[in-house]
Amino acid sequence: MNLFADMRAVVLTALDQMVAEGVLPSGLDYANVTVEPPRDAAHGDMATNAAMVLAKPAGSKPRDIAEALAARLTADPRVAAAEVAGPGFLNLRLNVSVWADVTRAALSEGADYGRSTLGAKERVNVEFVSANPTGPMHVGHTRGAVFGDALAALLDFAGYDVTREYYINDGGAQVNVLARSAFERYREANGLDPDIREGLYPGDYLIPVGEALKAKYGDSLIGKPESVWLDEVKDFAVAEMLKMIRGDLAALNVHMDVFYSEKSLYGTGQIEAAIKRLSDLGLIYRGVLEPPKGKLPEDWEEREQLLFRSTAYGDDVDRPIQKSDGSWTYFAPDIAYHWTKIERGFHKLIDVFGADHGGYVKRMKAAVAALSQNSVDLDIKLIQLVRLFKNGEPFKMSKRAGTFVTLRDVVEQAGADVTRFHLLTRKNDAALDFDFDKVLEQSKDNPVFYVQYAHARVASVLRKARDLGFDVSDAALTAADLSGNTHEAELTLARKIAEWPRLVEIAARANEPHRIAFFLYEIASDLHALWNRGNDETQLRFVQEGDAAASQAKIALARACAVVISTGLGILGVTPAEEMR
Repeated sequence: MNLFADMRAVVLTALDQMVAEGVLPSGLDYANVTVEPPRDAAHGDMATNAAMVLAKPAGSKPRDIAEALAARLTADPRVAAAEVAGPGFLNLRLNVSVWADVTRAALSEGADYGRSTLGAKERVNVEFVSANPTGPMHVGHTRGAVFGDALAALLDFAGYDVTREYYINDGGAQVNVLARSAFERYREANGLDPDIREGLYPGDYLIPVGEALKAKYGDSLIGKPESVWLDEVKDFAVAEMLKMIRGDLAALNVHMDVFYSEKSLYGTGQIEAAIKRLSDLGLIYRGVLEPPKGKLPEDWEEREQLLFRSTAYGDDVDRPIQKSDGSWTYFAPDIAYHWTKIERGFHKLIDVFGADHGGYVKRMKAAVAALSQNSVDLDIKLIQLVRLFKNGEPFKMSKRAGTFVTLRDVVEQAGADVTRFHLLTRKNDAALDFDFDKVLEQSKDNPVFYVQYAHARVASVLRKARDLGFDVSDAALTAADLSGNTHEAELTLARKIAEWPRLVEIAARANEPHRIAFFLYEIASDLHALWNRGNDETQLRFVQEGDAAASQAKIALARACAVVISTGLGILGVTPAEEMR
């Protein structure tokens, strides 16, 4: 049940009647007609902008359309009143029985309440994390991992066919640095002093890799030139790092469907095929780029290069895809990688990048638009930094120095559930503070505690009711007489439950899973408010001792709220709490 979608259908049917009766002209576009909660709850249960958006194309005054529409909407048994406000806004008040229907829908549909067919099984590729396989994941990767995984779950719930993908950056110079760093740890395992010189990775995490290399090769590589061992050590070290990364992700309850290797693009003709695709479209040419604005780099020289005409698809400048020595630029394999996504049949692509990739957005969007001839959409989500605090002091991290804060550090101190929820309490492009003390604090100011506490409170109500011998199965609660749930605090909670399916679709359309976290805090607030009212007004308490029927009615509403919270937490990858400790 999606009450807002149902009521929008009622509005559109009424508009069609007005067209048939000649009140409105034919051919009107209803795409921008909405039914949503009013900005001020005192104005009603829902509001529609139909009169405002149709007035100009209809050649009528908004208020005239609103009044005619109101007269027709009140014919629907769910509509108690339709009131015109201002120049033509239309506020709707619904019959109390509607909120009982919402409660029953949440109980009967359970975990599927709010599930949408919006995506129509459209294939979506969500690429996220994609960290260089040169060490354990740090806190910066953690936020991207949580965001990408929650977004994928949200899109799946909204009806898309989603693939979670990790792009392994194993084709660049950084994996050669990894191999050299691992080789020094291999020498160390063989009793030699490691030469962790400038530019190598100094982290202790490579010590086990060196020991594993010794177990496989003994001392047979000692003293051999780099040309003999580099490729083997590189492949071995990358494989070990990927095991570590998979473990890190699993600790955060993130599991990828696909790990795609950048290295697999080289020497297989895939880069050449992607560039040929662009060339066949007349988008590849040899030319000279203008010098960058501002102070010129010392190594700048004007030279002819192979360029992609990305300006034809909205980029600021055309982009080089091949260096003067004939090797590919970093952009070329990225073009090829996205071409493989298109060839694999994905209709929508989402890339989750760190904030330092902001300059990459336009060129990548241009490449996908060109390769697909605008048939595939690419949305790039930039993830801002996480600032860590503990005991009021900032945590520092430096991957180069090997002293960075790892994903495991965060999860071990805060827990996967707390980490995931808190990292989704801000929009992805806003910086976020993660204070270990505050995220574990048991107060209203801690969103994850507040939401978990609401779910745990409902679980405690169910346990108490069962102890009293009341049947509080979902089937029994669905069949209960809910007509007595008429207090404003009860109706407020029921209205919030009704918003859940609408919120899912809004969040999915915008690719914004943080909206789920915000909504869960709001519905938890409504549940806590109702609970607190019951402390003073005994008739609002969920368990009415000695009255099974009244208890079932009250508990049905609370249980429906818990269904929404549990489902929302599931999208965020958080386990709902049954009790607080």
